[in-house]
Amino acid sequence: MSAARGHLVYFSSGSGNTSRLVEKLGLPATRLPMSATASVPEITAPFVLITPTYADGEGRGAVAKPVIAFLNRVENRALLRGVIAGGNRNFGATFARAGEVIAAKCNVPLLYRFELAGTETDIARIRAGLDTFWGTQCLTPA
Repeated sequence: MSAARGHLVYFSSGSGNTSRLVEKLGLPATRLPMSATASVPEITAPFVLITPTYADGEGRGAVAKPVIAFLNRVENRALLRGVIAGGNRNFGATFARAGEVIAAKCNVPLLYRFELAGTETDIARIRAGLDTFWGTQCLTPA
């Protein structure tokens, strides 16, 4: 599968929803530590970030602290090519808000939004979307 040309980096909390989605994708992936103070993995190739959302009712705190710590490293941020965000539709306008925040701050596309651990339809759409996306990307760092 050509989607493997790019790498996935993901954060998953104790609920494991994002981890289950990534596992179903079956693509090469690196999991970020759950603690913002843990050492951050060194990423050396372009990647798409998959992250859940933790916003309050106003949208504050949408991006998990370990994701912020990871993206605060310029080397990691330079290799970020896109973001896929999870959330819970019960939260209305803040559904998958972390993806919007990261996309805007890092100037990358928000590629997809999924609810909780995703559905089989989400898995198929993400795989197909990544295949198309990586087919259009230059994988050499700018």
